Amino acid sequence: MKIGICSDSHDHVEHIKKAADVFRQREVEKVIHAGDYCSPFTIPLFEGLPLEGIFGNNDGDRFTLMKKFDEINAVLHGDFFSFEADRTKIAVYHGTYEELTKSLEKSGMYDVVITGHTHMPGVETVGDVISINPGSVNGFDDDAMIAFLDTDTQHVEFIEL
Repeated sequence: MKIGICSDSHDHVEHIKKAADVFRQREVEKVIHAGDYCSPFTIPLFEGLPLEGIFGNNDGDRFTLMKKFDEINAVLHGDFFSFEADRTKIAVYHGTYEELTKSLEKSGMYDVVITGHTHMPGVETVGDVISINPGSVNGFDDDAMIAFLDTDTQHVEFIEL
């Protein structure tokens, strides 16, 4: 499965549009957003994509975020979710508490752990687990980034917006 991964969009409309366009061009089968949308008005920018997400620590209006996800036929899972694709078990957590991230990586329950929060893109192997942080769609003072995971090959790719 080809999965598009993003996090920490923090209301940056232009970068969200760019990310959504790249996901569409790449014809991803799933888009994972690891939280920190911030304002619900940005969610319709993902319309038409197979979006699933979680909350981040800066997502205050959770009720309206859930409503906006429903309106575009996307799924907002809460603070955590996991799923399986191509026999790859994947956990998604914003990463607010590093201790929880490390626990997920070392639990033996997942092949891939996706987080955000730090705004720093990276991939590392922790034991047998691939830990992916797509960086920040917003970019702030650094590069705006998204990532891709091919669960068939376990290849991770980063794209600057």
